[in-house]
Amino acid sequence: MAQTQKECIFCRVLAGEIPGEILHRDDHCFVIRDIAPIAPVHLLVIPLQHYIHATDASPDMDVTLGHLMAVAREMAKREGIFESGYRMAVNQGPHSGQTVDHLHLHVVGGRALELEG
Repeated sequence: MAQTQKECIFCRVLAGEIPGEILHRDDHCFVIRDIAPIAPVHLLVIPLQHYIHATDASPDMDVTLGHLMAVAREMAKREGIFESGYRMAVNQGPHSGQTVDHLHLHVVGGRALELEG
């Protein structure tokens, strides 16, 4: 069953109810480190609005969704993984590995990444 906004860990971090180091915040999104990283750099770029999946976003979210990609690029530069390469991924649903029911973009790098199949 989907988490409500009140139960969402990302919404709770943003509200200051749960401690978390916010690395970046602007009018559209915020960035935190993944608590279970799969690489030396594993960031989460999270829209301020609570959507579960990208497909739930209305057309007025197009700017925000594009902004997530731009912030991911800037964070990759800041973390020193821009030149060597990094992965950006959005998981949708339980079979994809989505564990938090709030749309978020993973930025992963800092080592050679394997293709998963």
